[in-house]
Amino acid sequence: MMRYHFMGKVTTSTPLLFKSKLLCFSLFYLFTALFLALYTSLFQSKCLFRSSPFDPLQTPLFSYPSSYGEHKYALPTHRSTCSSPVFFTDYWTVLKEIRDLCRNSSLASPVLSYMQGQADSFGGNFSTQKRISYFDHENSSLEVPCGFLKKFPISNYDQVEMESCNGVVVVSAIFNDHDKIRQPKGLGSKTLDNVCFFMFIDDVTLNGLEYHKVISKESPQHKVGVWRIVRVLSKDLYENPAMNGVIPKYLVHRLFPNTKFSIWIDAKLQLIIDPLLLIHTLIVSENADMAISKHPFYVHTMDEAMATARWKKWWDVDALKTQMETYCDNGLRPWSRKKLPYTSDVPDSAMILRKHELSSNLFSCLMFNELEAFNPRDQLAFAYVRDHMKPKLKLNMFEVEVFEQVAMEYRHNLKHIGETGGREEGSKRSKIKRTKRAGSDLLYVNGSCCSKCQKSIFWKCGMNPINDFVSKILY
Repeated sequence: MMRYHFMGKVTTSTPLLFKSKLLCFSLFYLFTALFLALYTSLFQSKCLFRSSPFDPLQTPLFSYPSSYGEHKYALPTHRSTCSSPVFFTDYWTVLKEIRDLCRNSSLASPVLSYMQGQADSFGGNFSTQKRISYFDHENSSLEVPCGFLKKFPISNYDQVEMESCNGVVVVSAIFNDHDKIRQPKGLGSKTLDNVCFFMFIDDVTLNGLEYHKVISKESPQHKVGVWRIVRVLSKDLYENPAMNGVIPKYLVHRLFPNTKFSIWIDAKLQLIIDPLLLIHTLIVSENADMAISKHPFYVHTMDEAMATARWKKWWDVDALKTQMETYCDNGLRPWSRKKLPYTSDVPDSAMILRKHELSSNLFSCLMFNELEAFNPRDQLAFAYVRDHMKPKLKLNMFEVEVFEQVAMEYRHNLKHIGETGGREEGSKRSKIKRTKRAGSDLLYVNGSCCSKCQKSIFWKCGMNPINDFVSKILY
C-alpha cells in the first residue's frame, strides 16, 4: 500500500503487482509446485527405508549407442506411500547372511525328482487329469514333469556358465525384439561378485542388438553391462515367443541348478534396488518360498480372465473360456478370507523372487505345465496351482506400492528390427493372431444354462457375471 499527497489530500493506491488476480494465482501455483517438488525429492516414498546399499557402484555399467532405445522414459506411478513399508537391513549384514545361506544350501530340504524322456513338446503337453495327478507331492519319490522333454536349444558354453552360477541369479528374457536391455541401478560394490545376471534372447532380438551395434554376432559370447546374453534357438521350441519366455521365467531352478535364490524380472522393468537386499527382505526375513506383488487392480481370477479377453491379451477367447471352465470344474473358487494367509488370487508376475526349495520348485513346475496346456497368461493359472498343490507354498504377496518402488517400468518396443537389419514389415517376426470371438455356446454347457462357473468363479457381489463376461468379450 502506497500513500500519495495530491492537492493537500492523502490518497492510497494498491501496487499493480497485486491488482491482477491471475498473476497472484500464478505466483501462488508456482511457489506451491516448487514446495511439492522439493518435498517429494527429499521424501520420495514411505515404502522404502533404504533405497541403495551403503557402498554403491559409481561407474556406469554400460554405455549404449545413441540409436538404441525407442522409449527413454519410465511409465509414471501414482503412489508415493504405502501401508506396508519395506525395511532393508544393512548391506554388509545382508551380504554375509546370504553368503552363509548359499554355502549351507546342501543341507536344505529334499529336492524334486524330474521326469526324464522325450516328447513332441518341451513340456510334454499332458492332459488335465494327468497334470492334476502331480499336484499332491506327499510321495517325494514321484517324478514330476517339469519341461526339458526336448533339448533346450542353447550352446554348450552357455549351459556350462549357467550351471557354474552359485548362490543368487537374476534372470530376464527378450523374445521377438519386444523390449530393451536395461541395466540395474543401486548395486552394492560386492553384488556382482555374488549375483549372476542372465538375459535370454532369440534371433530376432539378436538381430536388433546387432543392428544397433550393441553386440556383434561374430563373438562366441555376449555380455551387455551386467547381463550375460544367452541365445536361444526358439524355432526348435514354441511358435509363440511369449511361451518361450515362460521357460526361463518358471524353470529357472532347472536352468540354474546350483543357485539358492533367484529373481525373475520382465525385460520391461529396470531394477533400482540391489537384488541381495530384495532377496533378504522379501524372502529370507519373511521365511517365504516365493515373493510376488499383488495385482494393482484385481483380486479374483475371473477379473483377470475378463480383462485378458476384453483387452485382447490372448487371441483365442473360446480357449480362455475352456481354461476357466476346467479350473472351475476342478475346484477353483473366488478369493475369500478362507484363503488367508493368501491375500489375493491375482499377482503382478513381472517380478518373482524365489528360494529354490521343494515347494517353490514344485509350484514352478506345475505352473509351467498349465501354461503349456493353455496359454502363457500366468496370472490365470496362479491361484489354481497355488491352492491345490501340496505341500503348501509359503507366499509373500507384497503391496503393489512396494513393487513400484523397487523397479521402474518402461513401455514395450513399438518398432522392431528385421532379419536383414532393416525395419521390418512384419513378415519375419511372429505374427500377432487376430482375436477370435467367443462361440455362441459360451452361456451353455451341454445345452443347458449355465455352467458351474456362474455359481462360483463368475458369481460375486450380486452381478450377473456370465452376461458381463460375454458382453466384455463380444462388444
